[in-house]
Amino acid sequence: MRTDWDYTELASAYINRPDYADAAIDAMLSVARIGRGDKCCDVGAGAAHLTLILASRGIEIVAVEPNDAMRTNGIKRTKGLANVKWEVGVGEATGQISETFDLVTFGSSFNVCNRKLALEETARILVPRGWFACMWNHRELGDSIQSQIERIIKNIVPDYGYGSRRDDQENVINECGLFGSVVHIDSRVTHNQSIVDCIGAWRSHATLQRQAGSKFKNVLSDIEQFLYELGEPTIKVPYKTNIWLAQLK
Repeated sequence: MRTDWDYTELASAYINRPDYADAAIDAMLSVARIGRGDKCCDVGAGAAHLTLILASRGIEIVAVEPNDAMRTNGIKRTKGLANVKWEVGVGEATGQISETFDLVTFGSSFNVCNRKLALEETARILVPRGWFACMWNHRELGDSIQSQIERIIKNIVPDYGYGSRRDDQENVINECGLFGSVVHIDSRVTHNQSIVDCIGAWRSHATLQRQAGSKFKNVLSDIEQFLYELGEPTIKVPYKTNIWLAQLK
């Protein structure tokens, strides 16, 4: 996991990130036959977005997060949940005991790992025939508001790209040779966000920050101006939750 990408300054803003679609999560758990009392290692757990969803379904979770500030926020958000434990680790070296977990998840974190090494580590800590899952929330860029935000970004950062977070993950999973057939699950979800929370979420956008560099504040300023000019206190933000799921051979 790219711990040289420091998320400390973005940690508070990450709390404003939208949750994954319940329908997609439930479909994933159904395919993998994961339920109450089963064990999951949530890798790159951040501010506990995925951790909280899985915990609410009675799954026993070890949340692994390398960044101190992110982990602190995650611990605060899961305080009082007896089925959640936090530890320090990365996708390539979780620090967990071999053959322990029924499910290993990467919620918006697989793309910042060395994916081959993370898959090997996942296979090590999974029980026989356990399941791997990686997922992201992808904004629907065809939406009129999101389309304009994309234009704002590319006006300042012409070569802006999303890296591997918007890639089909099937090939990299297949190439490692450790897992069976890949199942792709997707479900749309629309989040109502206040303008303030939407701007806060953009402040947490690490991929944009890395590529924009010194121009990051300019991008945020233009997005903020555009959103306030809409004249509405809230907007609807359409997302698609994409999950790639595979069983250990």
